[in-house]
Amino acid sequence: MFFKLENSTIAFGGLVANKNVTAEVEKGQIVGLIGPNGAGKSTMFKSISGFNKIDSGTIRFKDRDITKLGPVEVCRAGIACTFQKAQSFAGMTLEESVLVGAYLRRKRKKDALPFAHEMIRFVGLEGKEQVKIPRLNMFERKKAELAAALATEPEMLLLDELFAGLVPTEVEMMLELVKKVNGELGIALFIVEHVLRVIMSLCEKVYVLEYGEIIASGSPQVISSDERVIKAYLGEDYDVADDQ
Repeated sequence: MFFKLENSTIAFGGLVANKNVTAEVEKGQIVGLIGPNGAGKSTMFKSISGFNKIDSGTIRFKDRDITKLGPVEVCRAGIACTFQKAQSFAGMTLEESVLVGAYLRRKRKKDALPFAHEMIRFVGLEGKEQVKIPRLNMFERKKAELAAALATEPEMLLLDELFAGLVPTEVEMMLELVKKVNGELGIALFIVEHVLRVIMSLCEKVYVLEYGEIIASGSPQVISSDERVIKAYLGEDYDVADDQ
């Protein structure tokens, strides 16, 4: 088993954010996670990445129990993440921001810097190395955060609404970049996304979360025709053909 979250439950006060959530990702696979706002998707990703400590259940990655690991240890184990709101270091240049990720496995600057530049080129931001993060536009900041995550050399990448706030042309460009991350680098992807075009065109398997519980899982085609999913999230007028 490459990655498995099993029977994960986490509550904040009296609010149960995730209840007995189980999800799996195979090596090199692209898996989606959808659900209404407030369903517990980001909580689930923060639990996987070590920012939240689950109350019960287990998180296993490459046959290792990582349930109790913190964010740095989870990242070192091979799981990186991007967030709903781009969180690259605001006071840093693009180069410095990506260099932070590269230092995880390369302790000397002479080794880390060339790799950071390689990741910057990979996401298409070459020439902007010395630009401060706040001076980048939204699309560029999202690519900058992706570059920083890739610089940690993950085997699995959690993408939390990477496409949010992008215009259609940017969505298409980001879609190609994400395919490149998976195809050329062989990184497994677990994606939270409201842009259904992305989920339908990228994912081999999709989980649907509602009120903190998984209510359905399967291929995009199976999910899009599931009555519970249509009622909870997609809407009665949804047509899968619109997102192909």
